[in-house]
Amino acid sequence: MISYLRGEITHKSPTYILVEAAGVGYHVNISLNTYSKIEKMEQVKILTHLHIKEDSHTLFGFAEEIERNLFRHLISVSGIGPTTAQILLSSLNPEDLRAAIIGEQEHVFKQVKGIGPKTAKRLILDLKDKLVKDGGEMPLTFTTLNNTIREEALSALVALGFQKIAVQKALNQILKDASVTQVEQLIKLALRELSA
Repeated sequence: MISYLRGEITHKSPTYILVEAAGVGYHVNISLNTYSKIEKMEQVKILTHLHIKEDSHTLFGFAEEIERNLFRHLISVSGIGPTTAQILLSSLNPEDLRAAIIGEQEHVFKQVKGIGPKTAKRLILDLKDKLVKDGGEMPLTFTTLNNTIREEALSALVALGFQKIAVQKALNQILKDASVTQVEQLIKLALRELSA
């Protein structure tokens, strides 16, 4: 099992990177979350998971252990393959995904391509207890109200031309630090954060 790779990034895209380690170039599939963390790097230590099927060996890479652990939990759920897990981790950052599962917030999964209500229920049912056991109860940062205004603000800011990843980070930070009840207020705070 390849646990991690350390080397030079010779090619980078939002879905995969090529890492040269000891003269060998490895094709490593990544999520948008990992891409945002390694985007400016030339040398990298990337945690990996080797997925073996009859007809292929595929490497998936992660910037942080929390994301790799979540990926492994996700692919343990019936009907969730590595590609769907990667889409989930590209659509939601690991903290939000974990909070949605522990908080049984099915509506959060509506925005994720390929995840219907049945799969969302199965994810929550299969993983909630494992995730609580793994990392203890987690304060659920986003109440239902916060989730609604967060989604509206996210859509508005992406429509204004901001990058989705940057917007998500800004919104998470604001909702962690401040109690915001109106979408306009959240957008204004996010604009300030994104322009800084």
